Amino acid sequence: MKLFPGTLNVHLNQAYELPSETLCLRKEEYGGEVSVKIMPCRIFGRKAFILRPYRDNVEDNCDKRVLEIATDIKLRDAYHPMDGDLVQIEVQ
Repeated sequence: MKLFPGTLNVHLNQAYELPSETLCLRKEEYGGEVSVKIMPCRIFGRKAFILRPYRDNVEDNCDKRVLEIATDIKLRDAYHPMDGDLVQIEVQ
């Protein structure tokens, strides 16, 4: 699946830790600035991925109450979620 170049940020009420067996895409593998943890999920019934960027050898300072959701389309254009709307994410 080719991913749309952007994510939908979903804000949670509490922190969510990705499982330890989560896949990692290292920055050297794709020419990026940060490495990314990747976990499959579904949103709006579509296959998608939770992306969580991280920097090697640096204290993790990302907000674990935010999930970056990536899929093959721009979710805001297709499903029109508004800031503050509730969405269901199925973790796989």
